Amino acid sequence: MKAEDVMTREVISIGPDASVLQGAQLMLQHSISGLPVIDEKGKLVGVLSESDFLRRRDSSAGHRRSRWLEFLMGRADIAAAYSHSHDSKVFEVMTTDVQTVDELAPLEDIVELMERHRIKRVPVMCGGEVVGIVTRSNLMRAMVSLVRTPQDAASG
Repeated sequence: MKAEDVMTREVISIGPDASVLQGAQLMLQHSISGLPVIDEKGKLVGVLSESDFLRRRDSSAGHRRSRWLEFLMGRADIAAAYSHSHDSKVFEVMTTDVQTVDELAPLEDIVELMERHRIKRVPVMCGGEVVGIVTRSNLMRAMVSLVRTPQDAASG
């Protein structure tokens, strides 16, 4: 099987200048955990994922801390900053080192790529354009479809 056999073809994406709040709302609305970030020229420039919301750069210490954890721990100054994060833009928090595959990439290669980079989704490209996305859910569906017997298909 190849990427084109399992990918989601209707890709929900967001622009880099959209607000982080819009990104979160889009993910919640569509029950997805990440979005390709595509600029006005149609070029893939990043991915916005749930993990991008969970981390923030602490420039003084040089490491990432969870904004949600700090918010839930009750520090008023951190909570205020978090509640104003809707002013942040997607390009400020997105992951820019995006791993991609083409439509003909074998699933084995995609799984290895996802494991090696510890990622949950891989945009599928054709001619410089995003034409689909392969997620862990797509891979699980493919696995289940391969192991189903004709008897299972008849009863399910």
